[in-house]
Amino acid sequence: MYELVFQDIPQVELLQWLARGSLKQNLLRAIRLWVWLRSLYGDHQQRIILDDCFSYADWRNAFFSPTHPKGEQIPHIHDSHCFCVKTTAEWLFNEKTGIVPSQWQELLLTHTGITETKLHEILKQRLFGITRRSLQSDLETLAKLGWLIYKNEKYYRVKEFPTRPVTSTNETGSSKLSAYELNFLHPDLVEIAQNHSHKINGIQRFFLQLDYVIPSITIDLVSNWQDELRQLWAKTPVPPIKLIYDSARIGNFVTCVVYPVCIYYMQRAVYLCAYGESPDRKTDWYNFRLDRIQDITSLEWDNVQIPQNLQQHYPKLSLLSPDYIAEEMSNAWGFDFYLPSSLMLLRFDRDYNDRYIQNTIRHETFKAITYQQAQSLIRREVSQPQYQQSLLKILLNRSPQDAYYQVYYRHSDNGIMMRLRAWRPKCEVIFPYELRQSIASDVAKEFQLYEQD
Repeated sequence: MYELVFQDIPQVELLQWLARGSLKQNLLRAIRLWVWLRSLYGDHQQRIILDDCFSYADWRNAFFSPTHPKGEQIPHIHDSHCFCVKTTAEWLFNEKTGIVPSQWQELLLTHTGITETKLHEILKQRLFGITRRSLQSDLETLAKLGWLIYKNEKYYRVKEFPTRPVTSTNETGSSKLSAYELNFLHPDLVEIAQNHSHKINGIQRFFLQLDYVIPSITIDLVSNWQDELRQLWAKTPVPPIKLIYDSARIGNFVTCVVYPVCIYYMQRAVYLCAYGESPDRKTDWYNFRLDRIQDITSLEWDNVQIPQNLQQHYPKLSLLSPDYIAEEMSNAWGFDFYLPSSLMLLRFDRDYNDRYIQNTIRHETFKAITYQQAQSLIRREVSQPQYQQSLLKILLNRSPQDAYYQVYYRHSDNGIMMRLRAWRPKCEVIFPYELRQSIASDVAKEFQLYEQD
């Protein structure tokens, strides 16, 4: 048997590393992976009796009771002594771990942004009351993280633990953030940053280059606004603010009273996502580019300047959260998450698609469809008979061998329009009809610029 002993404490830093992305979203899995490691490498009280070379079935038979179901479904409560019955709280808070529940929960709430209600729900859940497929996925994740070696359909214990953030027992009360608290990044970037955050043999091998259009003369201003917002978000409750904003859309300075929700780096600049008044007063939400903000003034919630739509949200500010914004952005393609969404049908030249589009991720709703499905979409989604017939005729003149995609997008989102322009002429918008006509008009005007005299 191995002499390596896993004694790590499940503090924020380690759980963030195990989560391989957003700890807020993957907390349950991160805790479960920590229990996996205790079962594989723990001391004699924690480690299960298992050979150093094993299959999933071997681990299952050693970990669960003999009556544990072997099917694909979530196991029912069949044996009060089976580990699939234990709750997350029971795994975390016991004499063997020595974790103080109040301290652990306080640190997690502080660093993840998870709500207290949601955390209590997770603690009540059966940590291993999940499907066989999910447990098999856990094993694969441990292999990717370097805790196991997978070879010839078997898993092997490692002879050296992977480098990871370690919190010792006497550090459990610390609230200091580590370099591994990176859940604001894309999950793939988190993994890269974790693996390459330090120099290798004295040489830095990982660099992150961003297109950043903010002019140097306003860099300090953007930094000041970020710092001021950070201080406002530390208050309870978070106050509304009055902005003086240089709006490109309006073409003038405008005053907006809003509730600041979060900051996004998007489309080569930094934006404040806020709820209240937009520059054109057409939407309640708006993305304010930080370098265009001229002034920020904190207000009290009883200030008469606060618009009615914002006053109505004061008792339920939790609804104005980054989670809402992330969910809306996942529903449709585009950063302007507050704009109406529409279904778009796209056609790409087959060669261009095979080289640059297929096997790439554009959005959750960006899906490849067949030529026949494209015809059905036109019949189903285009209600005006004259437009429908026109688009069906256009499709008949296109090759069934080309690549067709459907996607839900935010209508009038500037970032989407820039992306469609970048794909021209290899990409054609079939519908919405109005968008197709708008692009055709732009192309005609562009052609006139290059037309020979």
